[in-house]
Amino acid sequence: MMVALTAARRAMLALVFAVAPLLQAAAQSDPAPSAAPQTVLVPPAGVDSVLDARVKTVASRLRCPVCQGESIQDSPAELSAQMRLLVREQLATGRTESQVFDYFVQKYGQWILLEPRAEGINLLVYWLPILFLVLGSVGLMMAVKKWTRPATIAD
Repeated sequence: MMVALTAARRAMLALVFAVAPLLQAAAQSDPAPSAAPQTVLVPPAGVDSVLDARVKTVASRLRCPVCQGESIQDSPAELSAQMRLLVREQLATGRTESQVFDYFVQKYGQWILLEPRAEGINLLVYWLPILFLVLGSVGLMMAVKKWTRPATIAD
């Protein structure tokens, strides 16, 4: 009787070990619908011309961290290609251009923007050239007036 019990036990264990990997594979390949991650399909480049134009606009205003003198739109670096793809994904999910800029500024700092925002100390970048132009023009007008003034003869 003991021999028959161990043979039945062996058959049962063999069946459990044979079926267990199949059940585990089935459970991993078909997760519960509530546990499935939400994914957004991003159209490839060239399919959605409106999205392409928005991506090009945003990418042309972000600096390439590798090339530093070029935008991620113009840079051939692999990191720029990845950043362009990230811009495309964010715009396709419904984020605005300013939200995309905010994301990159949060990640890289103000340096990532090719055009600094006109706020705070960055206002000097916009106003100092105009101020120097006005002061230079006033100084040049005063010098020309002095040079063209008729000489007075002292008696």
